[in-house]
Amino acid sequence: MRREQHARLPRMCFAPARKPPGSLPSVRSLPSLLAAVLIAGVLVALAAVPAGAGGDAFRKETTRVVRAHEKARAHVDRLRAGDARTTEVKTAERRRKAIRAGLWDALWSVARDAGDPVAVDPSGRVGRCPAARTRSRAPEDRDGDGDWTAPTRRYRLSAGYAARGSRWAHRHTGQDFAVPTGTPVYAVGPGTVRATTCGDGFGNQVIVRHPDGYFTQYAHLSRIDVRKGGRVAAGQRLGLSGATGNVTGPHLHFEVRITPYMGSAVSPLPWLRRKSVDIGG
Repeated sequence: MRREQHARLPRMCFAPARKPPGSLPSVRSLPSLLAAVLIAGVLVALAAVPAGAGGDAFRKETTRVVRAHEKARAHVDRLRAGDARTTEVKTAERRRKAIRAGLWDALWSVARDAGDPVAVDPSGRVGRCPAARTRSRAPEDRDGDGDWTAPTRRYRLSAGYAARGSRWAHRHTGQDFAVPTGTPVYAVGPGTVRATTCGDGFGNQVIVRHPDGYFTQYAHLSRIDVRKGGRVAAGQRLGLSGATGNVTGPHLHFEVRITPYMGSAVSPLPWLRRKSVDIGG
């Protein structure tokens, strides 16, 4: 039985590298010294893994940084809900973005060196991924800021976030929706297609960036109906479910990430509940 590699990170250390076009601003462009110090701290911590020490230390550190980001995001939400002063909210938001920027730099460097198609071939052209012949139509009953929705219909929840099992190198990094091959897969909310790739353990996949800065991943698709750079609405079809990549049967692997890259996943069902989407079993 093949092992799904959803949570596996390369066993290597790295040096911070130049950001790819379209990524987060550089440290020099951030509005405060605090933000610069936070980014530097994240990069130093992540880069402190000795050569040959393996991915375990790196993975533990990225997990710590992901938790720090989510704690900072929750703090921003509380400030906004409590009508805090604008300057206080802005300072907290700068801190959150600084943590994300450091994590983004670190994971992009590792993904690039490992040949992750999301980092090196986000359009899928080099890998000759299946491309959409026509544009996917947006739902007619939704506007550009329509309600958030589930990523598919008539599903059964199978492997959940952080589940253990012989199918994964480490803990599971998303939520699996058991559906037959050919089931429509939808964007959970409005956003821009960041990547449409293929060729790794995730098979054919689509990654969408949403207005709040988070990314959602839709993997193991049998068909992709959107293109990199295209705008999508909530409920717009991205493709069809399938069994491409490292799988034991057809399903949709749905993931929520702080960055486009592996290693920044957060629990997807609580994230959807914050969007007023309740995923039943």
